[in-house]
Amino acid sequence: MSFPLLTATAVLPALGAVATAAVPAARRTAAKWLALLVSLGTLALAIVVLVRFEPGGDRYQLTESHSWIKEFGVRYELGVDGIAVALIALTALLIPFIVLAGWHDADPLETGSKRWRPTQGFFALILAVEAMVIISFEATDVFLFYIFFEAMLIPMYFLIGGFGDRAHEHGEQAASTQRSYAAVKFLLYNLVGGLIMLAAVIGLYVVAGNFSLQEIAQARADGSLHMATSTERWLFLGFFFAFAVKAPLWPLHTWLPNAMGEATTPVAVLITAVVDKVGTFAMLRFCLQLFPEASKWATPVILVLALISIIYGALLAVGQRDIKRLVAYASISHFGFIIMGIFAMTSQGQSGATLYMVNHGISTAALMLVAGFLISRRGSRLIADYGGVQKVAPLLAGTFLIGGLATLSLPGLAPFVSEFLVLVGTFERYPVIGIVATFGIVLAALYTLVLYQRTMTGPVRPEVRAMPDLRPRELAVVAPLVVLLIFLGVYPKPVTDIVNPAVRSTLSDVHKKDPKPEVEAAK
Repeated sequence: MSFPLLTATAVLPALGAVATAAVPAARRTAAKWLALLVSLGTLALAIVVLVRFEPGGDRYQLTESHSWIKEFGVRYELGVDGIAVALIALTALLIPFIVLAGWHDADPLETGSKRWRPTQGFFALILAVEAMVIISFEATDVFLFYIFFEAMLIPMYFLIGGFGDRAHEHGEQAASTQRSYAAVKFLLYNLVGGLIMLAAVIGLYVVAGNFSLQEIAQARADGSLHMATSTERWLFLGFFFAFAVKAPLWPLHTWLPNAMGEATTPVAVLITAVVDKVGTFAMLRFCLQLFPEASKWATPVILVLALISIIYGALLAVGQRDIKRLVAYASISHFGFIIMGIFAMTSQGQSGATLYMVNHGISTAALMLVAGFLISRRGSRLIADYGGVQKVAPLLAGTFLIGGLATLSLPGLAPFVSEFLVLVGTFERYPVIGIVATFGIVLAALYTLVLYQRTMTGPVRPEVRAMPDLRPRELAVVAPLVVLLIFLGVYPKPVTDIVNPAVRSTLSDVHKKDPKPEVEAAK
């Protein structure tokens, strides 16, 4: 029996979470190092998955299948395609940086405070989220996926509500209230989406008789499983609604700015760079494979919603006073591009959307983590409280600029390639949508450059005059992300080679081919 590599990749952080939580209260530093070592071990396993995956091989590889709840046809089924492999690698890569960036975020509060921040619990919850996200990318049984899709809400709720940002303009009591509000809003939005999806999962079982993604997709393809048009559309809407909340897509996005604004910076990165990717990934894996005709039926409306997300998120980012909320609204705009690429139903669009998931994770992590280092020094999230930082902390300002330029998709940095592919793929089939979406790029340049100008340039404000530059631990977090942004911006082929076969298979599922270019006949 072969080694269950996919199971090990998810189980290691789960066991690490238990072990980290069990570290004695007085051994906070030991808990941190244990969490870091476990995250690095998970990264090593993810690299093994990446190396063993053959882009030209079977669609789902490294598969595992065991009977679980036999009476209901539920199986423990795992398998990865190129899209899942890329996102598992992204998750495993970012968690060690999140742990390092949050090294002191759960330490005890200052002397005199009655509230204790349990360090062990903070890092254990991060590892628990990592385990659940990874198995969500691996699951090919719909019921198994649903369990972990919903279960990850529990540790995220406690990370948002129990370990909030200390830099709050209205004091600790107001901060606690805002954290609770953000955590409850996050939970309620995602729970409602999950409950609607549960009804759709049950409906799928009634129609198909099992939960196996591969078996249902194969039965749909060979005609042995027929769904009535209305049934398929209702089931699609049930799945898509839950994924659109997680993604987040306008108008189901309103939980994200609150959650990112009130969470600690590493948790904000965990939300938008890791957890939210499960929603867009699931659109590709489940919506398009299980409900191809309904996906095509809903495409015009989804593209309009994605376009609204792009413009709306960017416009609100322009007007933000809070650095973290600005990044949150920028992420809503970026997720609009991802969803637009998925439902453009072209190879360029879907390849760009998958690449965008990876590149957005890296660029947002870089920008948000540097912003977090900046906020921790000044003790304020307000843009107006900064000015002239580049003169006193040039390394911090430089990495902040690179993260910002990646966010606006500057050519030569990773997000440019993915955004370009999404726009080209969309324009091929929906030229008006593609043209209007380009205004999102203009707005991205506006909010990014204005943010940099107002915080980093100009006269040095007295409050930032003694601000230290990046420390070695902080450089260890940011430097690899900057290197990746440049490398993938110049040479994205390693990622596209992995995801493109899966993209072609997905297009085949929905019976779509790329539009043929219109070439004027020679006279």
